[in-house]
Amino acid sequence: MATYLMNNMRLLKTLTATLMIVLAPLAHAETKWLDKIVAIVDDDIILASELDTRIDSITANIERSGKEGPPPEQLHKEVLDLLILENIQLQLANRYGVRIEDEELNAAVARIAAGNNLTLAQFQQALTASGASYLAVREQIAKEMILQRVQMGNVSQRIQISDQEIQSFLKSEEGRQRTAPEYHFSHVLIPVDSDASSAQRQQAEARAKALSAKMRAGKNIDNANDAISISDLGWRKSTELPSLFIDVAAKMNDLDVSDPIQSASGFHIIQLLESRGVKQMVKQTRASHILLKPSAIRSEAQTVALAKELRQRILNGESFRDLAKEYSEDIGSAQEGGDLGWTTPGQLVPEFQKAMDETAPGEIHQPIASNYGWHVIKVVERRNQDVTKEMRKQIARNIIHERKYADELDIWLRKIRSEAFVDIKI
Repeated sequence: MATYLMNNMRLLKTLTATLMIVLAPLAHAETKWLDKIVAIVDDDIILASELDTRIDSITANIERSGKEGPPPEQLHKEVLDLLILENIQLQLANRYGVRIEDEELNAAVARIAAGNNLTLAQFQQALTASGASYLAVREQIAKEMILQRVQMGNVSQRIQISDQEIQSFLKSEEGRQRTAPEYHFSHVLIPVDSDASSAQRQQAEARAKALSAKMRAGKNIDNANDAISISDLGWRKSTELPSLFIDVAAKMNDLDVSDPIQSASGFHIIQLLESRGVKQMVKQTRASHILLKPSAIRSEAQTVALAKELRQRILNGESFRDLAKEYSEDIGSAQEGGDLGWTTPGQLVPEFQKAMDETAPGEIHQPIASNYGWHVIKVVERRNQDVTKEMRKQIARNIIHERKYADELDIWLRKIRSEAFVDIKI
């Protein structure tokens, strides 16, 4: 839909400009045309009305921010450059066949509305009340989504991140801070005066041990009845925890309650309510499959029949590995006897994942279809795997990628601008 609108907008702009050129000599001397071409960009044009509309929008945003904008001439030039770059990218998107489906666009608009604490209907009403067109806003959102997709597709492939870069980042002070585990603790303090006697301190410790046992048993405690101070420490990275708690926290699992921890101010009890990045456990599955694809010489029905036949032969005692090597059309796994190795939820297509999840180890699922063809799936085994190190590496990779992306995007934009034919008419 977005591409259709974009193509029709271009057609309308071209027709408008053509009519102006053809009819201009016939017009009266005092006639003023409302629009004109300000730039030709490859196979498209930019109209003065587009430039003026964008300048007005940016000027309004600057005024709302309370900041001082650039001089009018500079703003005019910068906005025109921006429109030229956008136009080049939209033409690339059209050549690549980049499309934003209605469902995807509707979801994006709904997210924007929700981000402003509005329902979709309220969002539409707010736009109308401000004098904006809902359809124009949808079109602008679609355009921005297309631009983002084109940029990511072209820029991300230019970014290379080595294992050495990831390791260096993780060892840096920033890396330790950014990837440190996070804890959400509740905290109980049984205070002890600095001049308290040994007997009073022992009494406070006994109370702390009793409260710790009570919490472990799942019983509720409160400030009034237990004469204590309870607080929520909120989410904190391990590097932000009081030094008193760091060693204890590293040994705790979610919902664990600590033994009393002594300090100059009294005895502390902490309960780990939640944690992030401490021990990331995921359920992994090791499976094998045989992939069969319908073709010009084998119909869909024949492919399904062969898949069922192979499953039955395996159930009758034939080797899954041997049949996979002979029949599977998955080049990556066929020579391994169909072995896909250990997979984590989300790695495989949904149809395959669902069938694999509902199959017990050692069993073979009925043939299922996906975009790739028909699969005969055997689940070999399952395990719970700690992927904390991999998660920390992925966080580091994302941070490095984000930093490199801005630089590579700037280089790519300058490249496509230099390669485009641009004729500025003003």
